[in-house]
Amino acid sequence: MVSGWPATDGAVVERLLRLDVGAYVRSRNEVDGAVSRLSPYITHGFTSVPEVIADIRRRTELADTHKFVFELAWREYFHHLWGRCSTAIFEAFHPPPGSGYQTRIPEDLLGACTGVKVIDETVKTLYAAGYIHNHARMWLASYMVHFRKVDWLSAADWMYGYLLDGDLPSNHLSWQWVAGTLTRRPYLFNAENVARYAPSLASWGTAIDCDYDRCREIATSHEDVGPERVRPIPVTPPALMPTPTELSATSSRLARGKIALIHPWALCRQRDSPVVLVVADFHERWPWSGMRWRFLQERIAQLGAAALVVRATEAEHGITDISGPVMAADHPIYDEVLAKIAGSIVPVPRYFPDPQILCRSFSFFWHHFCAKGLA
Repeated sequence: MVSGWPATDGAVVERLLRLDVGAYVRSRNEVDGAVSRLSPYITHGFTSVPEVIADIRRRTELADTHKFVFELAWREYFHHLWGRCSTAIFEAFHPPPGSGYQTRIPEDLLGACTGVKVIDETVKTLYAAGYIHNHARMWLASYMVHFRKVDWLSAADWMYGYLLDGDLPSNHLSWQWVAGTLTRRPYLFNAENVARYAPSLASWGTAIDCDYDRCREIATSHEDVGPERVRPIPVTPPALMPTPTELSATSSRLARGKIALIHPWALCRQRDSPVVLVVADFHERWPWSGMRWRFLQERIAQLGAAALVVRATEAEHGITDISGPVMAADHPIYDEVLAKIAGSIVPVPRYFPDPQILCRSFSFFWHHFCAKGLA
């Protein structure tokens, strides 16, 4: 079992039962706050945003204006942008505030030895758990982009590979939001902010121990503040890998029969034992950590399923008989393959209506939702 993240339906039920939406409002910004920890299960389709909201409402009052619902709207807003802009989300919507960004991530960042405690501990947690609190993600992203001048796309690709809840639109557009390339307003933080929400990670006396005027000065310059003079021993980053070879073992046998087809973003329990489609091309472009692959393999075993590894160019020749519709993946290459082989594709369940026009800001998306009389 992936430590802390059982690939089971029971884990989803347990987290929903433990969720206290009142405590969530009070403590969600604290790194040890009462957050749901449901994101890997939503990302991989164990459950969905509408199901999560419906489940909570069976036990307690939850208005559409509640902060928990508001935060879930961010995920669907990013998917709205993804649906309208497609792979253009991998390009900056606006110029970054500074200059001199590098695509290579510095070794001290990769090795969690910058000397800034909050950054080093966050990177170690990412490697060890495949999950970090949203506030810590924002701090790490802001430090990498604004203080260390790492190109946001390179950094977003790196973080995506280690996250169990890695979701291209949510991850990469969040990085753009922090970088200021999504809204022209970069997210900045300092040691005081860390001390308020994560006292154990307070990083006084480091480069982030400055006021916000200095933060803005750094962000709008070409300055890389570099690592601290006093630094911890580096760690070795876990390897990121394309599709593990053991997943390919049953591919040729499975491709000849009628199959109920799902994929890594639609791992809900099925009436029939499904086949999980894994498109190798995607994972060569965006490789995963061993932990995330284990999470997928454990879920495949839980479903009594098998994996079918294909290449995008070969899928329509290798899969000829699919029973029933297939849920969209909302990920590139996967959806291209599904369009070729699936007779019917159903959309991912959404709670928030998808506006027909492009919402260039989250506030516009949210006000559109409210204007529909749903809030």
